[in-house]
This record gives sequence, structure tokens and C-alpha cells, in this order.
Amino acid sequence: MNWEKRLFNGSFSFEQLALEAFQYQATQNSVYAAYLHALHCKPEEVNSIQQIPFLPIGFFKSHAVKSGTYSPALVFESSSTTGTTPSQHLVRNPSLYQSSFLHGFEQFWGSPQNTCIIGLLPSYLERKNSSLVYMVKELIERSGHPNSGFYLNEMELLSKTLTQLELKQQRTLLIGVTFALLHFASTHPQPLQHTTLIETGGMKGRAEELTREEVHARLKNAFHLSAVASEYGMTELFSQAWSTANGIFNCPPWMRVLVREEEDPLSVKNFGNGGLNIIDLANIDSCCFIATDDVGRVHPNGHFEMLGRLDGASIRGCSLLTA
Repeated sequence: MNWEKRLFNGSFSFEQLALEAFQYQATQNSVYAAYLHALHCKPEEVNSIQQIPFLPIGFFKSHAVKSGTYSPALVFESSSTTGTTPSQHLVRNPSLYQSSFLHGFEQFWGSPQNTCIIGLLPSYLERKNSSLVYMVKELIERSGHPNSGFYLNEMELLSKTLTQLELKQQRTLLIGVTFALLHFASTHPQPLQHTTLIETGGMKGRAEELTREEVHARLKNAFHLSAVASEYGMTELFSQAWSTANGIFNCPPWMRVLVREEEDPLSVKNFGNGGLNIIDLANIDSCCFIATDDVGRVHPNGHFEMLGRLDGASIRGCSLLTA
């Protein structure tokens, strides 16, 4: 049975599959194998998730992180500022990405069919190769609703569309980057009863930096909402975590978030505060074990929340492998 079917069709042992993925990538991913060697890690001695080293996310900027030999069918790229290098995720099998985000979306939001799905992602639409745009575009197409679609600089039209949808009591998901949602809230506030706002993060110097609580407070006030939902994803991951309220994220079954000590990045715990390490088993063709630049709190039940970014947004360990 192939990896995709094992992840998305039926139950599985997360730890067993994680260890299988580790042993595979320890030999078939040259970047990860070199990193393990630099850490003096012997893959044959790794018998638990807590023993697995996590690859610093910065390697997706400097190296081709691939498991196996293939020419990528797609290349997802992160946003970048002038003078910086974007992260690249080399995609061997687009259907694996589709299966991951569709199964994850349906777990938290149900089928996209008969739901109006609106994307407010201006900074992402203006560049190529965004994994977020790829995901939302697919959800829009699967929704089949005539008002589903992307809005770029059409705030007045978006406001009128939402008003019409509200009058029809149409279930609607408005998925937006943070700065665009805040701009829309300031220019076109209106009560929304049948629309769920899902913010995807993202300010990047567009306006004053706000905490998630402050962002949600402004959005709830402008749209008379009791809660704002959130999506946690990134170019380097095939899977997303979702929050239905209060910035508390939950993962699909094939994804898990752990926490590492900021002073000892190789020390990994199941819960607590610190840098976030992510196991994404859908990343079988790249690397399933990613040490992110995010700081957060992981709860004993596996749910987590974002607390910010690491100082300098770099992780010790990158310097171990620079060639």
C-alpha cells in the first residue's frame, strides 16, 4: 500500500509511520543525511520520536530538500523581501499535497461543496508558486458556489457579495491574510452571522505589528463575531493545523507539533513552551521533521498556540551544514 493511502485511508500508528519515514529519509535525503551525520546521529539507534533530530527550516532556503530522486512537478516558494532567499518546497506528487489539505480541511470544516469559499490573499496572488493560493484555489473550485473566488483589490465588491450571502443565510468561509482582513475590517465593517473568518497570519511590515489577540479583537468588533478562526501552514509543510477559535490549533492525524528547548534545540518534549518542531508525515518526499522558527505553547492534548518568532528567526544547527 502506498504512503498516501496509508496516511489518509484508515487508522495507523503515528509513531510507527514516523519512524519508518525517518529511516527512509535518513538514507534517501542527502541534505538530511548530512545533517544527521554532523550531529553524530546514528539512524539505526533511533527508536522513538523523541530521538529524531529535526531539520532547521532554513535549509529549505539554501538546499534542495528531497527524499529520493525525482524532478519536481511543482515548486512552492515562500514570500521574500529584497535581498532574501525564498524557501522552496520541491513537490514530487501534487496529488499528495491535495489529499493532505483536503482531508485536513474536511476534518475541521466539512466538505467544501455547497460552501461559499472566498480568498482574500492579495500578497500571495501577486506572486507565483504559493502553496496557500494553490490550496484555496482548489477549495474554491470544489465548492461549486457561484460566488466563490479570489478578491484582490475589490473591497467594495467583496462587501456587497458578503451582504448578499448573509441575506441568503449562505454558509461562507472568508480565508484571508491578516493585513488584508484588517484593511477590509476598517473600510467595510458589517455584521456577519453566516460567515466564518479564517486568518492565515501575515503582516510583514504592512502595518503595525499586532498580537493574534489584538487582530482577533479588531475583526470580531468590526464584524460582530464571537470568534475568529485561523490556519497554520507554511511553504515547507504539506499539512495545515486549524483553529476554530481563540488561536488554539489542532492538527490532522498525520501531523504533530512538539516543543524544543530554546537553549538546547536538540532537547524535544511533547508539551510545554519553546520552539515548535513539526512532524508532517505528508512530507515524505522532502523532510517530515522540521524545526520551525516559531515559538509556541504545546498543550498536553497536542493542541498548540503561537507565541511569536525566534529572535533573528534562525535556529542553531544550520551552521553545521553549509555546503
